[in-house]
Amino acid sequence: MDAGLLARIQFGFTAGFHFIFPPLTIGLAWLIFILMTRYLRTGDEQYRTTVKFWLTLFVINFAVGVATGITLEFQFGTNWERYSRFVGDIFGAPLAAEGIFAFFLESVFVGVLIFGWKKLSRRTLWFASLMVAVGSTLSAFWIIVANSWQQTPAGFELVAGRAHLVNFFDAVFNPSTIPRYLHTVLGALLTGAFFMLGTSAWFIRKKRNMEFAKRSMKLALVVAFVVSITQLGSGHYHAIQVAHTQPVKLAAFEGLFETQEGAPMLLFGVPNTDQGRVDFELAIPGLLSFLTFGDSNARMQGLNDFPRDEWPPILSTFFSFHMMVGIGMCFIGISFLGLLLLWRKKLFESKLFMLIAMLSVPLPFVGNILGWMSAEMGRQPWIVQGLLKTKDAFSVVVPAWQVLASLILFVLVYALLAWVWWVLLRNAIRKGPEETDGNLDAESSGDSSSDAQEAAA
Repeated sequence: MDAGLLARIQFGFTAGFHFIFPPLTIGLAWLIFILMTRYLRTGDEQYRTTVKFWLTLFVINFAVGVATGITLEFQFGTNWERYSRFVGDIFGAPLAAEGIFAFFLESVFVGVLIFGWKKLSRRTLWFASLMVAVGSTLSAFWIIVANSWQQTPAGFELVAGRAHLVNFFDAVFNPSTIPRYLHTVLGALLTGAFFMLGTSAWFIRKKRNMEFAKRSMKLALVVAFVVSITQLGSGHYHAIQVAHTQPVKLAAFEGLFETQEGAPMLLFGVPNTDQGRVDFELAIPGLLSFLTFGDSNARMQGLNDFPRDEWPPILSTFFSFHMMVGIGMCFIGISFLGLLLLWRKKLFESKLFMLIAMLSVPLPFVGNILGWMSAEMGRQPWIVQGLLKTKDAFSVVVPAWQVLASLILFVLVYALLAWVWWVLLRNAIRKGPEETDGNLDAESSGDSSSDAQEAAA
């Protein structure tokens, strides 16, 4: 057994499992804020019931996400001791900021939303929903900062074989932070929108809570369409950044072996690393060069320009990237179809679309994981681009059997958490918004005079 390989498998498994939850948390938080804004403006009690239903699902997801994320930081000090020594001075600030400024903000106002419905005014609850959305999104920013520094390190100097922070601003806003953050947050909004879309479709197919389901579905469709189109732009922006800062990664994404002018955009193909070509190639000539540099004859670096021992794993990087792009195009198609049916006043009678909406719920989760796979595999063999290789980053004092034992334990515990998460979500959805509304009211105490006082004021 190889301790380094096992450490990589363990971190990949725990990080991948954890990343199921934060995108849904961020996406639902902003959708809840939009619904809460409608409730504040209209005073319509149907919006109150709708908000409390989605808040219940948010809280379930938030709790499991917190539980699954705690283990990640501990692995830095156990399985990745040499990596932690190298990046400790850099990572300390963003990880501390995430805990103090973002997670604390989100957690406090989640509590306000859970327990404040009978005690606080609509305006106060609206502000709490905004702070939850801001806190969850800010939390993602600091995590992206830390990860982006590994992709495009900046604002540091090497001292005795360790990276020392010399410019906080440059380290935080390194070349890949903003494009990766925008791409990640938009992916989170898509996750929340398609989760709301599919859940609403379930209610419509069951002919239950129709007014609630129709309102939720309309909101989800609009957000899904706008964000899926915007995601195309953010992906393009991110690809340009990768082309300038990590050209070997972009070459792996596109299966580009030879440096060439007028590089084609690959629509389909299978990279053949032994022969240095793409089999069954279907491509648009010059499009990759044009999209990357604005010139269809621009020169694009291929994999053969780089030492072979610095190539990422080509097949896994290539296919994870292209599958992610394919899923992104599905988002545009599904949301456009839904809006078209809504415009033609046939949406809520379309059994086929309701089935498509329900089946589409896993797609953003899969897309998010594929995006991270392509980003992290595309950086290999480096754990910190150009500075520290992955094979030199894991702990040498932790034997392989201990890593394996902890990996098996993580699999068992996370399987239990996944089951609990699924059961809680399923039960909350089956109960529906009315019972959820009553349960949250039962958890609150005090009188409900604050809304009346606000209205009188």
